[in-house]
Amino acid sequence: EIGARLRWHDELPPLTDAVVLGNEVLDAMPVSLIRTHDGAIEELGVTLTPDRAGFAWCTRPATGELERIARTLDFCEDYTTEIHLAAHGLVRSLAERLTRGVLLFIDYGFPVSEYYHPQRSDGTLMCHYRHHAHADPLCLPGLQDVTAHVDFSTLARIAVEAGLDVLGYTQQARFLMNCGVLDALAAYDPNDVARYAPACAAVQKLLSPAEIGQWL
Repeated sequence: EIGARLRWHDELPPLTDAVVLGNEVLDAMPVSLIRTHDGAIEELGVTLTPDRAGFAWCTRPATGELERIARTLDFCEDYTTEIHLAAHGLVRSLAERLTRGVLLFIDYGFPVSEYYHPQRSDGTLMCHYRHHAHADPLCLPGLQDVTAHVDFSTLARIAVEAGLDVLGYTQQARFLMNCGVLDALAAYDPNDVARYAPACAAVQKLLSPAEIGQWL
């Protein structure tokens, strides 16, 4: 029974030979919010409103690794975005522990040129509550999912700096087709509509750019 083989960990275990699969893990990790204003780079944080009835944004100068990375990206003025220090730390930690194996991350994301495009001046941070999406993480704290897309270019660079090799970087549709998803679909008899139609619809959802085929 597969349940008997599962183990929960409160921290990363020591790894030697392993395959690490992260499915929508990186986009759920904490991000640092920054903005450019009057030539400075500020880090956004959260404080209480004056009446202490809710939360509001506050700022402080960005420092350390956060400022260093932000300076390399050359943002335009009044630009707000995210930097994924926690995800960088996860990849470095896995690289330190892994003797031989593969890290496979499946997530929403962009290459750096798209992630920090001048037209994406409000970043990618999004919130989801009861199937509704909005952009206010200070609303309904603790009750909603807060996510940000992944900067895969920088993540790949961090991996290489940590001693790993980047073996591939592609959209979900191309990855699944290379793995033979269409061959698996071809095993269904198109004349057996009751079985073929649901399988075909599922594959279309996985591959279509209008659905989730553009995941990286």
